[in-house]
Amino acid sequence: MKVDLFDFDLPTDRIALRPASPRDSARMLVVEGDSLRDAGVRDLPTSLRPGDLLVFNDTRVIPAQLEGRRGDAKIGATLHKREGPRRWRAFIRNGRRLRDGDAIDFGQGVSATANDRADDGSFALDFAGDEPVELLLERAGTMPLPPYIAAKRAIDERDADDYQTMFAAEKGAVAAPTAALHFTPALMDALAAAGIGHTTLTLHVGAGTFLPVKADDTVDHKMHAEWGRIDPATAERMNNVRANGGRVISVGTTSLRLIESATGEDGIVRAFEGDTSIFITPGYRFKGIDGLITNFHLPRSTLFMLVSALMGLEVMQAAYAHAVLSGYRFYSYGDASLLLPTRKD
Repeated sequence: MKVDLFDFDLPTDRIALRPASPRDSARMLVVEGDSLRDAGVRDLPTSLRPGDLLVFNDTRVIPAQLEGRRGDAKIGATLHKREGPRRWRAFIRNGRRLRDGDAIDFGQGVSATANDRADDGSFALDFAGDEPVELLLERAGTMPLPPYIAAKRAIDERDADDYQTMFAAEKGAVAAPTAALHFTPALMDALAAAGIGHTTLTLHVGAGTFLPVKADDTVDHKMHAEWGRIDPATAERMNNVRANGGRVISVGTTSLRLIESATGEDGIVRAFEGDTSIFITPGYRFKGIDGLITNFHLPRSTLFMLVSALMGLEVMQAAYAHAVLSGYRFYSYGDASLLLPTRKD
């Protein structure tokens, strides 16, 4: 499909620079079939059904943004995927000043050697020393806020908490599964009281999620791989919920992409551990999920393509036009949408 089909006008003042406070006070647009309804995140217990299951991503964002020098040249690095115990693939700023074998000093006693430049301009960074790379990043790294926020304000101490979900446990993401930022212990208690369950999986979100689609046609776009895991008990629980008439509602596109990667054509979710580079566009037949909670996404992005595949392009164009006119806040720190497609049995 032509990428231009997924473009829309978005005023820059709709981009949220801070999350709602408290988190569950964010607005929520409910899109059910082709109908739209304004609500709030706190309305989720009555917007879902008893027996439904919410699936969260328990990945934890690491301080994956690094600033360093190679000689006199300033070098910026954003880690996006672990390739070994001390090796991370990274997108590089000022990469034209870097060659394979060059050492980069990131300060605080942290350095790495750049190797294996890829066609997309990324390098593999091999970190020096014996300390775990996670400790090195805690010393020298900063929280990797999305570029559309970082371009408008400086990263600060608040972001270290604001950009983690309440489920964050497994270190390894360089971007937050932002739909889950809206959830609080009080909201989880209300959902449980309404008979709505929850479980977790792990997908370490990579910086590739922020990359623009430069191709003119979706068939020419290459997704970056991300590592994920669904354990056998979690897969079994999702299957049991659907077998008993409940719905599996993915909280975030990251959870959705992993579930769909682990689901067979028979609709059965299986245990999964490994990389996924699934790219979902209109025409895709969803096999493992029945709904999605997600934020509002960039024009021409793979994520807007995904929600258009779930609900239909015309429905999502109307929903986003309504969201813009109604003052919904967009992107990582923005408001939420609950997408419930018409079930095709």
